Amino acid sequence: MRHLLVAFAPLLLVAACATPSEEVGWRPTMIDGMGGSAYGAFLAGQGALNDGNGAEAAAYFERAETEGGANDLLRDHAFTAAVLAGDIAKAAALAPEGEEASESTKRLGQLVKGVETMVQGKGKDAHAILTGDGIGFPHRGAAALLAPWAAAMAGDVDGSLVRPEVRGDRVVDYFGQLGQAYLYERVRRFDEAETDYKALTGGDNPLDMAILAYGAFLERRDRRADAVALYDKALAAQPSDAIIAAARLRALSGRSTPPMPTLRQGAAQVLIAPAATMLGAKQDQLGLAYLRLSLRLDPTRNEAWLMVGDLMEVAGDTTASRDAYSRPKLGSPEFATARAKLAWSYQNAKQPEIALKMAQDAAASGDHEARVTYADLLRANDRYAESAQVLTEVIGKNADPDWRLLYARGVAYERSGQWPSAERDLQTALRQRPEDPELLNYLGYSWIDRGEHLAEALGMVKKAVAANPQSGAMIDSLGWAYYRLGDYKKAVENLEQAVELEAGDPEINNHLGDAYWRVGRRTEAEFQWRRVLTLDPDERIKADVEAKLTSGLGPKGPATSPRIAGQ
Repeated sequence: MRHLLVAFAPLLLVAACATPSEEVGWRPTMIDGMGGSAYGAFLAGQGALNDGNGAEAAAYFERAETEGGANDLLRDHAFTAAVLAGDIAKAAALAPEGEEASESTKRLGQLVKGVETMVQGKGKDAHAILTGDGIGFPHRGAAALLAPWAAAMAGDVDGSLVRPEVRGDRVVDYFGQLGQAYLYERVRRFDEAETDYKALTGGDNPLDMAILAYGAFLERRDRRADAVALYDKALAAQPSDAIIAAARLRALSGRSTPPMPTLRQGAAQVLIAPAATMLGAKQDQLGLAYLRLSLRLDPTRNEAWLMVGDLMEVAGDTTASRDAYSRPKLGSPEFATARAKLAWSYQNAKQPEIALKMAQDAAASGDHEARVTYADLLRANDRYAESAQVLTEVIGKNADPDWRLLYARGVAYERSGQWPSAERDLQTALRQRPEDPELLNYLGYSWIDRGEHLAEALGMVKKAVAANPQSGAMIDSLGWAYYRLGDYKKAVENLEQAVELEAGDPEINNHLGDAYWRVGRRTEAEFQWRRVLTLDPDERIKADVEAKLTSGLGPKGPATSPRIAGQ
């Protein structure tokens, strides 16, 4: 599925302008009367909460309450921690109402209580909470989207079919109509349901969620040919969309049609949109809170688990991120993406053996995304020839291969010393994407380093820098290009700028040292080379620097590979 934050971008609203600590009511404070170990537990809970570790924070706050006694402020913090940790039942019981609790937390508390009441099957009570005055900004949209599903749980058919509205909220407009389509179908008002589905999928760039919903409706109506046509149209615009491809295969095969979502599943789905809206507005804690509410309603909501995993990975909570990535099951459309993210989690934790084994096992299924992930991880671990071989198998099955696959294989070929094959792939990819700065930088630098097509290559690298003027790696490529062309003054100017942008990059510092040497600034050159040795250079750069410092003769001439910006 297309990344939700990208897909929802045209619908994003301006959320509350809160700092991260204000999003769900967190604020550092002293609690009167709490002393000793209780206050220490409270401070530890605040720190864990600010770091995004809700489960750890909840444990600390529970300890603080046990040892120091309950009060409104502590309850406020304990509620927040429980929401972020995904313990929605506990959060609903802790939902703050006292005068000392923050208004923002009390508003979220009402939304949490509404969701938990739906989980308990009390639709009428949930509807009363969700439509009451206690849920204010910024949660009105989420409450409005949930209210029809609560009405359906209460048996209120007419109430369930009222399309939700929040003035000026385009997310509610769009996803309220999607929910209405489901609920029309549920009461067998098929013509009205199809009118909504068609309206949602009739534009130039409909969301995957709407396409899949309408396609499933058509399959349930035994209109498989229409469903396949809908999926084909979507795949023409997004040929690598694995989830829509799986839906198309299901429709063609005549296998059992996807069932209607249950009321809880439907309610969980509509919360994904406001969650993505909050994340797009950099309100990560609120986005996480909505995802946790969605998963409380439907623990099998795979795209929500992937988004939770991403948030936990960024927050540094590796255990929680891996737990989230492990939730999609084998056979689900999201499984390959989840396994890829899980493998990269181990790679980023400097456990490449686990990452590669996991990726290799996933690739054995033949899944396209899994095989590309395996090739990427092989390349990340300097196993370039193997990476190229895997990509060749993937590309061989595509009459018109994606430029990104050609670019990746070109890099793998170049790094493994197979330049003719690398050049062919890079040129083919560049013909598809002639303005792509990464491609321009890589192929241009490769030519300059080899002394080929120098005028054309210099122009390509300049174009790449113009597109990314804050890229230290690309400016380094331009500086190194001038160095190879013998314009050492311009080389110094550009490489000094590159070092300012990427001060900790050993290769850029090494390049600057070489340029200083060529213009006669030898003391500064030696300083740069000695600095390189403190920056954990790879063996190739380390050997080059040590040779220059030992001989005192300076650089013999550059011998390096072009680098991908950011690596």
